[in-house]
Amino acid sequence: MSTKRSDEDQGHHEHWIEDETKGCEFPDVRLTKRFGNLLGIMARRVGDTIPAACQDWANTKPAYRFLANPRVTEEHVLARHLAATAERAFAVDGLLLVLHDTCEFSYERGEACSLGLLSKPSNGRRKDGSLRHHTARGILMHSSLVVTPQGLPLGLAAIRF
Repeated sequence: MSTKRSDEDQGHHEHWIEDETKGCEFPDVRLTKRFGNLLGIMARRVGDTIPAACQDWANTKPAYRFLANPRVTEEHVLARHLAATAERAFAVDGLLLVLHDTCEFSYERGEACSLGLLSKPSNGRRKDGSLRHHTARGILMHSSLVVTPQGLPLGLAAIRF
């Protein structure tokens, strides 16, 4: 029985990936194929890190190469998903909810200028009485998730970094 469920899940993932990637306009057809492969890997291991989802270096290396490719932009990655979300939303009869969230992803890096400034809060005073500041760097993300009143997620309507 578990094999049948696994086959059904595999078929669902393949259909979903085709839906989410049809009409993707990456500058190279190989990038579109790599994106579909990466979506398939990540869909089977939702919530895992890229190395955990990819399970070996043979899959992890191309995933990181894809994400680091200067010809791959967030617009390329998100355009079809945003369009598919709109299609799913138009197919729903009735009320939809759009849930907004803002997240901070903060990182400590050797190169402070490679990330955006999140905040510069004071964290106490120096011996001379002046404020001591801590610089927090990272990425600020605001997303808008479309869901039905029953809680079925339809996808992202918007996302900004």
